[in-house]
This record gives sequence, C-alpha cells and structure tokens, in this order.
Amino acid sequence: MLEQPGAMMAEIRLDSCPLSEEDIRELFAQSDVPLIATCRAAELARERGADAPEEADWEQAQQRLSCAVQAGARFADLEIEAPSPVSIRFQQLCRQNGTELIRSYHDFTGTPDAGQLQKILARCFRYGADIAKIVTTACSEEDTRRVGALYSIVLEDQDSMQGRLVAFCMGEAGRQTRLDCLRRGAPFTYCALTEQEGTAPGQWLAEDLRQKVYGDAPVFRPARLAMPASKSFAQRAIIAAALASGTSRLSGYTPCDDSEAALSVARTIGATVHKNGRMLEIIGIGETLAAGLQLERLDVGESGLLTRLMIPLLAALNRKSVTVTGRGTLPDRPLEGAGSILAAFGVLLENAAENRQTAKEAYVPVRIQGTLIPGNADIPGSGGSQLISGLLMALPLCAKHTTLHVSTPKSIPYMYITLDVLRRFGIKTRSELEGDAQMLEAQDWSSCTGILFRTQGGQRYRAADFALEGDWSAAANFLVAGAVFGAVEIEGLDLKSLQADLAVIDILVEAGAVVSELEDGTVCVRQAPLESFTTDLNNAPDLFPIIALLAAFCAGESRIAGVGRLAGKESNRADGIVTMFRQMGVEIEVDGDVMVIEGESLASRRLNHRLLKGGDYTSRHDHRLAMTLQVASLGADGPVRIDDPDCVAKSFPDFFACFAGKAA
Repeated sequence: MLEQPGAMMAEIRLDSCPLSEEDIRELFAQSDVPLIATCRAAELARERGADAPEEADWEQAQQRLSCAVQAGARFADLEIEAPSPVSIRFQQLCRQNGTELIRSYHDFTGTPDAGQLQKILARCFRYGADIAKIVTTACSEEDTRRVGALYSIVLEDQDSMQGRLVAFCMGEAGRQTRLDCLRRGAPFTYCALTEQEGTAPGQWLAEDLRQKVYGDAPVFRPARLAMPASKSFAQRAIIAAALASGTSRLSGYTPCDDSEAALSVARTIGATVHKNGRMLEIIGIGETLAAGLQLERLDVGESGLLTRLMIPLLAALNRKSVTVTGRGTLPDRPLEGAGSILAAFGVLLENAAENRQTAKEAYVPVRIQGTLIPGNADIPGSGGSQLISGLLMALPLCAKHTTLHVSTPKSIPYMYITLDVLRRFGIKTRSELEGDAQMLEAQDWSSCTGILFRTQGGQRYRAADFALEGDWSAAANFLVAGAVFGAVEIEGLDLKSLQADLAVIDILVEAGAVVSELEDGTVCVRQAPLESFTTDLNNAPDLFPIIALLAAFCAGESRIAGVGRLAGKESNRADGIVTMFRQMGVEIEVDGDVMVIEGESLASRRLNHRLLKGGDYTSRHDHRLAMTLQVASLGADGPVRIDDPDCVAKSFPDFFACFAGKAA
C-alpha cells in the first residue's frame, strides 16, 4: 500500500474502460485509493453511433455505476441530465451504501452566463448532490471568472446548499482554474497520469499538479510502527497482579512514567516485580492480603488514574489512615466528586496540604480515613470513570456484596477495561447498561444513561498471564498524521479493543481518510480529501487535542462534544487547545460543551499561504498537547518549538524518536 504513494484518489471512467460487472466489483472492493465511479451516457451513445443518449444508455450507465457503488465506491458521478427515474433510484442507492453522490454538468463548447450557472448549481444540490461538479469550456478570462464566482455562492448559502463544489474550466484558457478550485475550497480536482490518458483539453499532469500544490514539502510516511503498551491496561493489570496470589506474567510491557509509578506502588504494597525485556513478572501479596496493609503514605507519581484506583483499594485494605501523595501537575488537579463518592461508602477524604484545607474538592496529598463499607450505593459518573474503576477493583475484596448504580456515566469504555482486567484475574462483576432501545441494540455508549454493577464480596485475585494491548491513545497521533500528511502503518493494535480511543478510527472514516487492515492485523491510514465531521468525545477525552488538529485540516466546520471532560487533565486542556490553535491561526471556539473548529484542506492551506504558524509553543507540561504540537509541525510554515518535550514521558517516552522513524 505505501510503496507507491500515487494520487490521493482516482476517477474510473466506466464508459471507456473495458470492464465487466465482475471486474468493476472487484476493482472498487479492493482499492485502497478512494475511487470516483463515472459513466457518461453520452459516451455510450457515441459508441453505438448516436448523437445523444437514449433511455437505454442511461440505464446501462446506471447499471455500471450501481455495481461500483455496491462494491464500495467512495464517490459516484451522475450527470444532471439523467432522467428523473434514473436519478431517483441512483440517489437512493448511494444513500443506502454510504457513497457520496456527485451531480455533474459539462459544457464542451462554452460557458453559460452567470444566471444560468447559478441555476445549474442549485439544480445539482436540489437533485441530491453531496458534491456539485460544474465544468465548462473557457474561451476568455471572463468565462473563468464566472465559474469561479460560484464558490462564493456556495459559501454564502450553506443552509440550502449543504454540499461542496468542484467547478473549473476546460481548455487552455481554463487550465489555471483546475488549480484555483483547490484554493477556493474544492475537495479535489482532476488531472491526468500521462499525456496519453488526458480526457479534456487543459488538464494538468498529476506530477506537475502535485508539485504546484505541495512543492517539496515532506510527506509523513514512516516505516511500519509499533505502539507502546496501553497504560490504561498496564496500570490496572499491574495493581491487580500485585493483589493476586501467585506469579503473574504481563508481556508487551513498555515503560512510561505512569506505568512505572504503578510498579512502584506494587512494590510499596509488598509485591515483588521482575523485568525481563518487555516481560513483567509480578509476585502478588494475595496470600497475606487478609492481614491487611499498614501503610502510612503512598506515592502515586503524577498519575491521576493510579490515584483514583488506589484510594478505594487503600480504604478497603489498609488498617489505618494513609496519605496518598504525588508530584508534577497532580497536586493541582482536583479529585472531582471523590469526597462525596467515598463518603457513600463510609470513607472520609481530607486534604493534607495546608493550602487546600478549606477546598471543597479533594486534592493530592489526600488523607484516607475509615474502611470501605460495601452495600448499595448510587453515585454520579459525570466526573469520569477512574474512581469508579477503583471501586470496582476494591469492592470484591470486601466481605459483603455491593450493588453500585452509576448515573450519567462518562468514559464508559474505561470501566469495561477494568472489568476485562478483573475477569482475567478471576474477579467477577455483573453489569447492566441503561438506555433507550436504540442504545441497547447498537451498544452505543454515548447514549447510556446509567450502569448497574453487581459485585460479590469475598473474592480474591488470582495470578494471570496475558499480553498488554498496544495503545490507541498513542496511535491516534500517528494515524491522524498519516490521514492528513501522507500514510502510516501501525502493528500491534486490536481493532476489537475496549479502549475508548479506538474511536479515532470511526472519526477518521467519517472525515474521509482511507482506513484499512492488512491480513496480519496491521492498521493502515492514508491521505485522502478530508471533510468536516461531528463527534462526541465524552467517552474518549484523551483524543481531544489530536482530533482538534484533524479538524483544522478538514474543509468546513467540525464540532467536537465533551469539552467539560478536559478541565481535570494534566492541564486545563480545553483552554490549552484553544490557546494553542489560535496561536497557530486556526478558527476555534467553545460553545458550551462543544468545540467548534473551522477547517481547511491541506491543499487549500498551502495554496492560500495559510499553513499553521510555526514558533514557540507551550505544552503546559501536558503530554497530549506536546504530541499534538509535534504532529501539527508537519503542516506549519516554520519550526514548531515545544517548551517541555520531555513531558511525553508520562505516557510515551519514545514518542519523538518514533515520530522521526528512529524507534520500533
């Protein structure tokens, strides 16, 4: 796939290619490149010596186009002159198969007046166009100006023309318009691979056009990459192994600050840890767990997840009050809702730092007093999943059963990662999702209204052996880089993973990137014309920075919900994203819980000299922002200098080496 970059997309002229219907299906089903299926009825008529297409020609054109659509064509082009029955049937077929419909108009003799062009444009959208294609023959500069003026009409009238426009002129006088349409916002333009393959006068050769648009700009096309282990899985598995009876073996481990902090916690509570390359061997304390722990202090590093996992566990296992401490940005991040949630189980959280004595929320360092009491509880999930995950790990160790109801849950996939890890270590917990019929049928977590967890008390962790998954959070940065700036192949990712950040794949597909999976499971993403999208990241807030960058290179207005989930991260991440992107010259606003980004294609940014602004940037010591800044540098007009690049060690110490192609 990556050895021959070629064009980002291709048009297949089914009226001139000698392809059977079986050939068409095979071609469109197997292509890695987005394809436009085109079949001109007029050309079919000329083949049989007629001057104009008849009903049979339109039916034949529709049949060939339908084969392509059903096989997975990204776009299908139907001329606006098609008879109404053909038009209606084909429009429905495209909608059913997720194919974008191009309604096209061609004038091979001249260019209509402005009024006529506007009527043609309106007709294209009225008859179902996702993209309107208007191509005329230019005899003068005035002809090219009239065609170019159509772009301003689409921009001014988005309510009635919810689509996009590809408008340019044929002929030598119109040659420049094939390039200018990209500058004006067209999602793509047309060119020829060779002079012999040109289909209209004035066409550019593909290599000449590519050079004109992209010049010598570097293409992101690294060798096949491998991602580090998911720290979401690693931290949970390390703590579970530390609590288990026997020796657990966790393969695929890669160190980062947060996972190393989990190993330090495991040692502190009495587990023995051995490292052998990427293999962890952890001898747990399960045999002595009944006697309880006698800790006075526990250091969790800079990990918010580890903090929230250990608070309920310490409340269940420690036999005296204990203080959880941390470093870096952790003491400045409130443990939202933790105090009231733990109070429901008889546990008191007290701020140990003098400057936090009167704070309403708990902060690290935090003192834990009291013993976790099982029973029935109803707690809010709006503050996220991490403390709930800690409860799910701690409650099975209590003597009695617990029924835990979580209302308005957020980051739901992470709760199910916890349950998956617990299952591997012999802990059983039943769960029931609450929501409407559509949510239950589609298992769409975004519309879940509550979760009921039923936990049996008196359970014990048993040693386990398994491989840690590759990290989708880390991979998202490279996948977006491939979608916008070139291509990428990443191995070791699980497309059936419970990780919330697997959502990046759905977002990339909606935006128009080419996403595929090789036979060995390698995930591949490559550059293609990108369009605006709408997504909800309430369940995957770590994706916010890199998805916001993707939106900056997608033509149109993208909307990303879930801003409220960002305040308690390593920085005030919402403010950090907005400040960073405005410095780069991106139009970005926050509307309640939604981040709104006005994007522009990479081609348009280059042609209009609106690349992102290089310069000095702060990561706010936030590893996610630092990684996003590095990806953004690929589309900047100068170097992007990051004030604290080392902060990526929190989750991915080798990120910059991997980005430069120097790490496996």
